[in-house]
Amino acid sequence: MKFALFLGCNIPARVPQYELSARAVLARLEVELTDIRQFNCCGYPLRNTDQKTALLFAAHNLALAQQEELDILTLCQCCFGTLKKAAHLLAADARLRNEVNAFLQKENLQYDGNTEVKHLLSVLHKDIGEAAIKETLQASFKDLNIAAHYGCHALRPSDIMQFDDPVAPSLVDKLVALTGAKNIEWSQKLECCGAPMTGVNDDLSMRLTAAKLANAKNAGAAYLSVACPWCQLQFDVVQKQMEAEGRSDADLPSILYPQLLGLAMGIPGEKLGLALNEKDLSGIYNFIAQ
Repeated sequence: MKFALFLGCNIPARVPQYELSARAVLARLEVELTDIRQFNCCGYPLRNTDQKTALLFAAHNLALAQQEELDILTLCQCCFGTLKKAAHLLAADARLRNEVNAFLQKENLQYDGNTEVKHLLSVLHKDIGEAAIKETLQASFKDLNIAAHYGCHALRPSDIMQFDDPVAPSLVDKLVALTGAKNIEWSQKLECCGAPMTGVNDDLSMRLTAAKLANAKNAGAAYLSVACPWCQLQFDVVQKQMEAEGRSDADLPSILYPQLLGLAMGIPGEKLGLALNEKDLSGIYNFIAQ
């Protein structure tokens, strides 16, 4: 199994532990990753101001992957949503595809609609499968309560994303359960983490985050588990800031899903970038069954 790995902009700059842990886990699962250096921004930051330019950014990445005859594997949910929607639009509209290809031809590129875009979690659950993952596990968590956070962009619009049921998703819960951890039920499971408002309305952003943290904590969670860099930054970096300002006392660390899975695979914490998280994750070792 081989994919073109699309990291986007945020992960290399601000959440390198996501890349480290994803590469470590996928290597253990014998998934081959190709790095295409010419990949550019997915187009997401421009989506609400200049849709044509955003689409062209996305199409450039799709064309590069098509040139290598590879599907794209994304870690960021924003990148996943943007690239997936671009592929959908270009496949459905020949006139739009021709317009985009007129620009791509300047770089001797062309997009014919032959690239599939997949998120890390869907690759783990659907392409690799639970049985194959179980064969790589060397440890199991015991008495570890996890609040699984889905994020927004992977679930909607559901007819395009085709990631999971947008109303009652279960994919992340199933992946968490593979590690032996217990998924807790919490009413704000599908609510926004608050990240889209950071830098725009910080007060609202932190209120949304504080509500989710308190809800998960009160439901019995010891950790959050996420698979989106923006959600991770909100629950990790912004939570630390909120604690310093007296805006949250939940003290609920967030662990990226490939970090959680990697520990169950017996991969050392330093190879998963655990120390790069702002919130201390060292306590999670106490939940590994001996």
